[in-house]
Amino acid sequence: MRFRLSPPGFPVFVVSVVLAGLAIATLYWRVPVVGAYVSSHRFWVLAGAYLALLLGVIVEGL
Repeated sequence: MRFRLSPPGFPVFVVSVVLAGLAIATLYWRVPVVGAYVSSHRFWVLAGAYLALLLGVIVEGL
C-alpha cells in the first residue's frame, strides 16, 4: 500500500506549531488563559500537534 503524501497546508502547520509551542512554553513560563490546562495535559497537547501535522501530510487538501 502506497500513500501519496503532500505538504500540509499553512493553517494546519500554524495550528501544529502553536500547540507544540504552547506545550513547550509551559515548561519554562506561566502562560495566561490556557496555561493551566496545557501544563496539566502537556503530553496530549504535543500528541495533538503531531496528529494535526500528520493528518495534514496524509490527507490531501488539508
